[in-house]
Amino acid sequence: MTLSPVLSIAGSDSSGGAGIQADLKAFTAAGTYGMTVLTAVTAQNTYGVQAVHVLPPDFVRAQLEAVFADIVPKAIKTGMLAEASIITVVREFIAQHAQDIPVIVDPVFVATSGARLLEPAAEAALRDFAAQAYIVTPNLIEAALLAEAPVPQNEEEFLGLAVHLSEKFPQPYWLLKGGHATWEKHTVTSLLFKGGRLYQRFVQERLPLPRPPHGTGCTLASAIAAFTAKGLSAVEAAQRGLDFVHQALKKADWQLGGAAIVPYISACD
Repeated sequence: MTLSPVLSIAGSDSSGGAGIQADLKAFTAAGTYGMTVLTAVTAQNTYGVQAVHVLPPDFVRAQLEAVFADIVPKAIKTGMLAEASIITVVREFIAQHAQDIPVIVDPVFVATSGARLLEPAAEAALRDFAAQAYIVTPNLIEAALLAEAPVPQNEEEFLGLAVHLSEKFPQPYWLLKGGHATWEKHTVTSLLFKGGRLYQRFVQERLPLPRPPHGTGCTLASAIAAFTAKGLSAVEAAQRGLDFVHQALKKADWQLGGAAIVPYISACD
């Protein structure tokens, strides 16, 4: 068996539920070989982010060069990019060395706890970077920030935001996640759009979790990257990724994490 290599460019989570640690778990469970480029180190748990240490951009580039000099990934996932200077380094490196490699962007602005994980000055740089991706996976809040629009309050506004984002940035597939949709009580609907067109509507059961989940955005984008590396289409990878996270939440150990639930990721292939 030949494992498909997948690269995560993201920050760490010392509690292991999100960030690089969650990405590696998802890559392994999906049957791929995970590699990492760290952008920042966080002191973090399910209660929140206590401290962030951003790595120098030249060190981020050194990690990228080391990976590509030996094991070229078949897909790239990005998470916490922290600063405009790091986004610039990643964007330029991909343009020079990875133009044909699909990039899945988890547009991290803030943690679930509310801690900001991207400098306000870097928001425009993240929009430009996401505009060149293969798949972008924002939740409702992130989608609104990317579109510079209000957060949707109903299904009609949700659909309107998806159309607006995918028309404004027509290159990527936009997977808008519905986990924050207050108008849905028993289901979670996610939409896959590209160029103003709805490609797929995904509807899942809303699980009765006793606490909010921690790291699901990282896990989803990583699972999609893994399935993309294995040759699945955007629609197939999105479906498999959503199912992957849904199963991981069903298996979550409620005793792990005092403020949020950490998905349990087991081998799925």
